[in-house]
Amino acid sequence: MDKAKPTGTPDGAVPDATGDSHRSTAEPGGPATAPEATEAPAVGLTKAGPAESAEAAAPPHSGQTEEAAVPPAAESTATVPAPRTGGAPDAAIPAQQQAPAERPRPLHAPDPYSTPPYGEPGPWAPAPPVQRPVPTPAHGTYLPPGTPAHGTPVPPAPEAGPPRQGGEWGRYDPWAAPGALVAESGGGPGERRRERRAGRGRLVGAALVLALVAGTVGGYVGMRLERHGGLGTVELEQTPGQTGERAPDSVAGIAARTLPGVVTLHVSGGDGGALGTGFVLDGRGHILTNHHVVESASDGGSIRVTFNGGETARARLVGGDPGYDLAVVKVSGVSGLTPLPLGDSDDVRVGDPVVAIGAPFDLANTVTSGIISAKERPITAGGEKGDGTDISYVDALQTDAPINPGNSGGPLVDERARVIGINSAIHAAGGPARQDDSAGSVGLGFAIPVNQAKRVAEELINHGRATHPVIGVTLDMGYEGEGARVGGEAAGGGPAVTPGGPADRTDIAAGDVITEVDGVPVTSGEELIIKIRSHRPGDRLDLTVERDGESRRVTLELGSSDPS
Repeated sequence: MDKAKPTGTPDGAVPDATGDSHRSTAEPGGPATAPEATEAPAVGLTKAGPAESAEAAAPPHSGQTEEAAVPPAAESTATVPAPRTGGAPDAAIPAQQQAPAERPRPLHAPDPYSTPPYGEPGPWAPAPPVQRPVPTPAHGTYLPPGTPAHGTPVPPAPEAGPPRQGGEWGRYDPWAAPGALVAESGGGPGERRRERRAGRGRLVGAALVLALVAGTVGGYVGMRLERHGGLGTVELEQTPGQTGERAPDSVAGIAARTLPGVVTLHVSGGDGGALGTGFVLDGRGHILTNHHVVESASDGGSIRVTFNGGETARARLVGGDPGYDLAVVKVSGVSGLTPLPLGDSDDVRVGDPVVAIGAPFDLANTVTSGIISAKERPITAGGEKGDGTDISYVDALQTDAPINPGNSGGPLVDERARVIGINSAIHAAGGPARQDDSAGSVGLGFAIPVNQAKRVAEELINHGRATHPVIGVTLDMGYEGEGARVGGEAAGGGPAVTPGGPADRTDIAAGDVITEVDGVPVTSGEELIIKIRSHRPGDRLDLTVERDGESRRVTLELGSSDPS
């Protein structure tokens, strides 16, 4: 069999990657062979039929390709074996023609189950590295100086091409040199495990930092919510206010109608100053108050009146009566006065709501409320002079509305804003006392009934003085038994029973004891006086009188006396 000649080269020469040729020798009748490789399976060889030539894929080197001539089918095909390196299989290079450079493919069909290394490589086991055949010059070929010795493998040139898809395993090349995948992917399985552990550590650290920041922020927000109710400026909720007028029978409604008619009195005189309250009786400027408030003005003192709106005016004393503790003053040249309506004190019932208005401790226009806690409560107040002329006897209305010094002379009004009493005294440690003689309210206040005050005020305005109803006897104020005993003689040595008076006409004599008035028991002389003064002169009374252990009832008509 003849040797095949490579196309375009001298006989027996195969071109190498540099363009030079080396001559290879072969035994007659047999192919030329290269040194044997050890313990490597043969891959990449194909068998040709009688009319076909065998092809062996060889990678391009420095952008060149090698060709081997293929003899006719009738002749044996001569091949130049490529040298084997590192256990790579033999690769037959055709002597006459070499296939165009292209990427060789595995000869087996793709594994449909993608089992490595035959299908798409899986992440659990990389495919075994495969050494690509490296061509070397034929034996005997002239090599220029610096050319590697025979048998020295020529390093393959890196392939250029578009980036592969599919991540790390998309870059896997079964024909690449060993270690290419590891170098490209950044390390082997151990390195990847270390990277995963480092990634988990970074994630845990970030979570801890986030938890710390969230805890700090949450603590601050909780502190602000607990101490201040929020993070911003504190704004308190407020319900809408009530619009419109208050109910007429409410305390606010009563005060709104009463305050314009209430005044504050500042009195100065020879006996010192005084503070009290009064209220307007009519449009002509008459004002009713307590006698003990304006008493010092009777000696040439002055009275200054301050109205609800703050206006002030001078007033003069019209008249007063210490026995009733009532007085009337008058302002002139003042218009727009608001007189207060007068009610009926006899119609008052215990438990009725009341409102007291005044200037306690000079706090003008003070409003307090309460109820009527008792009626016809006999009280006496005053007596500082010692002769009894300044003692007041009042069959009073008792109230728990707070009354304090400065309230004296102010109105006590009912739920219809009508005056039913004139605040006059409060209970002190030693008993009832005028308001300017005590420290303050203890829930027991006393007011002069308006029915009595009305009669006295009319007399003071019309006559400048008031009359007192009398029965015409002098009482023994030192008597300690039950009832009121008629004394032995009057002051100055006169008879105890006024000749021709109401008692004399009903056969009441000295030493008799009066035990009842209109069926109501009396326990002392003060109570008898209070009961009598709660009526008008001319009224008729039924008295129960005891003499020598025997009781009898008499009826008399009250007379009058001029206190002057």
